[in-house]
Amino acid sequence: MTAPHSLTVRAFLENAVERNADQPYLIWAGSEGTSTQETYEQFNAQVDAAAAYWHHIGVRRGDRVAFMADNSAGFLHAWLGLAKIGAVLVAINTGFKQAEAQYLVDHSEARFALIDPQHAELFHRIGETSPGLHATLALGAADGYDDFLTEAALLGGRAPSIDLDPDDLISLIYTSGTTGRPKGVMQSHHNYVMTGQAYPHWMHMRRGDRIYACLPLFHINSQAYSTMGAIGAEGAMVLAPRFSASRFWPDVRQHGVTVFNFIGAMTVILSKKEPSPDDRDHQVRVAYGVPALPHDVRTEIEQRFGIACISGFGMSETTYGLLEPVDAPRHPDSMGIPRSHPDPAYPPTEVKVVDADGAEVPRGQVGELVVRNAAMMLGYFKDEEKTAEALRDGWLFTGDSAWQAEDGYFYFVDRKKDIVRRRGENVSSLEVEMTVNTHPAVQESAVIGVPSELTDEELCVFVVRREGHEVDPAAIIAWCDENLAAFKVPRYVEFVDALPKTPTAKIEKHRLRSGDYARGERYDGGVRSTKAGARG
Repeated sequence: MTAPHSLTVRAFLENAVERNADQPYLIWAGSEGTSTQETYEQFNAQVDAAAAYWHHIGVRRGDRVAFMADNSAGFLHAWLGLAKIGAVLVAINTGFKQAEAQYLVDHSEARFALIDPQHAELFHRIGETSPGLHATLALGAADGYDDFLTEAALLGGRAPSIDLDPDDLISLIYTSGTTGRPKGVMQSHHNYVMTGQAYPHWMHMRRGDRIYACLPLFHINSQAYSTMGAIGAEGAMVLAPRFSASRFWPDVRQHGVTVFNFIGAMTVILSKKEPSPDDRDHQVRVAYGVPALPHDVRTEIEQRFGIACISGFGMSETTYGLLEPVDAPRHPDSMGIPRSHPDPAYPPTEVKVVDADGAEVPRGQVGELVVRNAAMMLGYFKDEEKTAEALRDGWLFTGDSAWQAEDGYFYFVDRKKDIVRRRGENVSSLEVEMTVNTHPAVQESAVIGVPSELTDEELCVFVVRREGHEVDPAAIIAWCDENLAAFKVPRYVEFVDALPKTPTAKIEKHRLRSGDYARGERYDGGVRSTKAGARG
């Protein structure tokens, strides 16, 4: 077992630097093909300078520091500088408006903030009403704010010696808040280091491999899998500003990427791009992401691009979960089997499906997915009630419905809140969405339940057309009627230019339900067209 004292991110990084000082760690894949590169030694020196500056301005062990910034090398330097002195990252979605960002600042009791210049005015307003926020700095030039990177470089110095513990907080990951106020998931140094050790094992990575990170750094995927995974593999992290369908493969080829992570609609978008003779001109071996991909999308990605495309299950509450083994035959629509740390001294991951009373159900029966492993969250920040609901007797109750096949593989059904009760049957919104998305004129879709004049609910599907394609609502309903049982066929169809999403590409169904987003014409396949804003 790894020595406990090494289970801090500071020790994890510095041990990797000792072994790989002159090897590349961070490659910044900027816009239009520009790039910069830092070796492990150079990267660590930047992190040390950031740590010294944080300490210089008064940041101490346990302090929360809010970041509202896009992907950049400076974000990484500043964040891991915090980690070296035991302070805590509170990452804020860059798409948040003032009220949303202010809630995270106030709830986390952040004493400092670091922002991109474009958020200067927003944080000026936040600072006026958040007395606990001691100071805000910028990653670049912004009127009224010190430039963090310039000031850190001028100060120089090494990270001060701080007595850290593996159970110290490294981050508060706030949930998306689709069902209410966001909850602050407390993640520890221990969990991030263990994930950094395990991820290369799960992905069959080799020393020197390169991970393409285009998901936002305020998301746990980029923090725990990409950032820590690259360190654990003693490889490199190729960091991009964001996911760009036009830049993805050029970046991958230019920088020799061997592994990438996906989330949301990334793979669907890549699969629907026009085929190219260069589709297999790359070094990628494996792509990992959630949720489980539709079988046709996975087949298209694997056959067209020549890569292993594996799915799994994970949450902000645990950096472990389920995973399809890289070297095993694919199971269509499966989330895989439990994934554990490669060191057998650590407790293995356990997963089961339970009923409303917490009793395990037979294989093949749907229930709630629960997980127990060595990398669980410490709880929800300042919320003992929600913590007690989620963590029971060492098990994490995920809030997701699933079932387990006889061969041990698990299959996702839906978020419990996204199962629609219709005509006496439970309908998975995900299943309907997957069917609608197979229509050749559909880019993506989202399904919600809306009030019915009878009992239960009706199904409404919001559809984004593929560029250059036309399709009418009746054709969408006919397509579903062809491929789904009658009780799963949506009654309502509404076309939208885009679906409302978090910056991590999760569809904000609460906005579709509330009617504050979609205001177009809603086609009623049963009776008539109605205005979307009037229902749901």
